Amino acid sequence: MHRVLLRAPALRAPALRAPAPRLLPPAPLRTYAHAPAPSPVPPTPGPSKPYTHEKAPLPPQSWLTRQLKQSPAALRLFLRVFGAIGYGNTRQVAARRALALYEQLCADRAEEDRAFWADECHLPPTFQSWFTVTNLHVWLLTTRLRALPAPHAQAHIQGLIDHFFYDVEDRVRHVLQPAPQPPAPATRQPFYAASAPPPRKRGRAPEALVTRQMKVLREQWAGLGVALDLALAQDTGGDAALAAAMWRNLLGARGAAGLALALAPASPVPAFRRAVNPGGAAARLSDVARVREEARDDGSGVHDFGPEARDAYVRFPETMLVLAAYVRSEVARLARVPDERVMAAGAEIGKEAEGIEALRFGRIEGARAAVEDLLKA
Repeated sequence: MHRVLLRAPALRAPALRAPAPRLLPPAPLRTYAHAPAPSPVPPTPGPSKPYTHEKAPLPPQSWLTRQLKQSPAALRLFLRVFGAIGYGNTRQVAARRALALYEQLCADRAEEDRAFWADECHLPPTFQSWFTVTNLHVWLLTTRLRALPAPHAQAHIQGLIDHFFYDVEDRVRHVLQPAPQPPAPATRQPFYAASAPPPRKRGRAPEALVTRQMKVLREQWAGLGVALDLALAQDTGGDAALAAAMWRNLLGARGAAGLALALAPASPVPAFRRAVNPGGAAARLSDVARVREEARDDGSGVHDFGPEARDAYVRFPETMLVLAAYVRSEVARLARVPDERVMAAGAEIGKEAEGIEALRFGRIEGARAAVEDLLKA
């Protein structure tokens, strides 16, 4: 497993492989006349199947686990012995608490507000979209964990980031696993009727691809944290910086090169343009190559709106306002939760998941209602 250290993340601009730029200012405006000819086929709407992830089933409980569950006295003795050798130290307790925080608060946030991410932010149901939404909520939780007293703050943050990237790597390997090849058809009638062969398992994901993708995702994690921290730290202009970070990450940076495509007359063969992150490998592209790359349909479903969907740009400012209000309200709400409830202080070993409900994130619709009330006032 790739362990992500908080003290050594890459803080350079993230280099995206697919749908949208991350955490960098938009490319300089260029006239659309320099773009290549439109693609001969309409742009793809995104993946044909929504992204889903099924965790591997848990292994059966061992004989020792079953015996300890049946005997409370044996369990107390077992925990006392292992507590003496470090099982109950601050780092171990924080790691188990962080696992509960990640699994119950962050991992499913993309699904809980799925309608908002799909309809308002126009994010396709892909792994990249899940990572972006989950990364946002991991950062939100991190803002509260920083305020814990030492050494609990560092231990909880490290545990949360570790479990986040353990899950990310597991999902990356699942996405990159090659599908099993169907068996070759028989060329002649067999001598006897054999039973159906067992289903083949998916192949292992190439390690080189996994390593490269994990590096890209680590850069996105670090870049998002820097952008949002900077927005919160600014005394003036923080809301604008926060809204800009939301636009680059959660709205796909659509319209970064201008709105000429959306204002163009409708055509039977629509033109195509997507934002390309100027960092990473794209930083070495020439202007002509960059324009060509912007016109290439990568199949992600994240690209500039055409004339048929130009009204979506009109709704973007309100969407950015809702996202900024959601982030600020959740940061303020988490700050009001006492340290003891955040850490589940005093919880017995094995019960570190107690008290999670006090930290559960609110729905984005609540932020939308607050924004609407503000606009009406």
